[in-house]
Amino acid sequence: MRVIGLDVSRTVGEIAYLEDGQLREGGRVVLRHDALERFAHGLRPSDEIVLEATGNTSAIVTALKPHVAKVVIANPLQVRLIAEARVKTDKIDAAILAQLYASGFLPQVWMPDSYTLALRRQVARRSQIVRHRTRLKNQIHAVLAAHLIPQCPAADLFGRKGRTWLAEQPLPMDERLAIEQRLRELDRLGEDLDAIDKLLCESVLHDEQLKRLLTITGVNCIVAIGLLAAVGDISRFASPEKLVSYFGLNPRVRQSGLQPAQHGHISKVGRAHARAMLVEAAWASANAPGPLRAFFLRIRGRRGQQIAAVATARKLAVITWHVLAGHEDYEWARPALAAKKRRELELRAGLPVRKGHRGSAAEYSIKEVRDRERATAEMAERAYTRFVSSWKPNRPPSSMREAP
Repeated sequence: MRVIGLDVSRTVGEIAYLEDGQLREGGRVVLRHDALERFAHGLRPSDEIVLEATGNTSAIVTALKPHVAKVVIANPLQVRLIAEARVKTDKIDAAILAQLYASGFLPQVWMPDSYTLALRRQVARRSQIVRHRTRLKNQIHAVLAAHLIPQCPAADLFGRKGRTWLAEQPLPMDERLAIEQRLRELDRLGEDLDAIDKLLCESVLHDEQLKRLLTITGVNCIVAIGLLAAVGDISRFASPEKLVSYFGLNPRVRQSGLQPAQHGHISKVGRAHARAMLVEAAWASANAPGPLRAFFLRIRGRRGQQIAAVATARKLAVITWHVLAGHEDYEWARPALAAKKRRELELRAGLPVRKGHRGSAAEYSIKEVRDRERATAEMAERAYTRFVSSWKPNRPPSSMREAP
């Protein structure tokens, strides 16, 4: 077997061959489709290629995978920790990749399939648009604050009533023109956002895993799509703790010798966008009846609401693992509310509105049904509160405590 290390930059890849314990340089390959095809035709079917995860990894893997036995993707953060060196060149990096893989010390990452990759690209573009819109809105609020304009009486400054009020405010001409320019940009970005939402919802419309995620309290269709894109194949996570760590919601731990372990803030190593979506869902679940709200209130009483939101996000990650790995709905799902979420997904995907037709989400419009589901969720919330009422924080074992 021959191991080929490929150190990838934006335009070229440095090659190193490792065979029978002998390491030799392999030159460079230009990262274009035609050049990669020529390089691939010179490879052996038994070769194994290793490269770091970069922005163009997917295209490189697609070009090389049919010609070799295996293409391995290395975790760039962990490789840097293992192979940090004072002398660093592309040739050295390619050689280190080959040597780490051959010795079994290479930290690998999972390569998503084409469906998951497409979801991730669209979710990333949507996130960029949302951040841009937030910046524009903050700039408009900053202009109003700079000129001592009071708060808008309308609920939404950027809705119809809010814009009418905004047009009546006494502002200098240059500031007014700047606000109008930002409002036009907001409208254009809103159209782009609607188009991406439609494309995303169309692609997951018949995905059973996504429908199961919608049964979780606080998770709407956009959050569910973001989680599905981040997780991909749930079978690669052997336990819920693995998924929590993947989202960067696990606490940092430092322990040495006989000293007790010190737990710090969450690691924030992993899928940052999915982590933010889980925190968003945590705030939503904290405002809805159910065990998750009871959990949020219990943590908030001891640690404050920010830590409670992060802890609830971690709890949601654990629930996500059980829902996806077990192929089952959330235990405390509200069926009518879940049906309403699925209908919202269909409408975002562009399915026609059927006025006068009793659809799948019709029960949520009946007050008795909503009240009955809410009462069941409140009963579960009270049961959880009673269950944990006698819990006390764990103390380290006596052998781990400091001597007096």
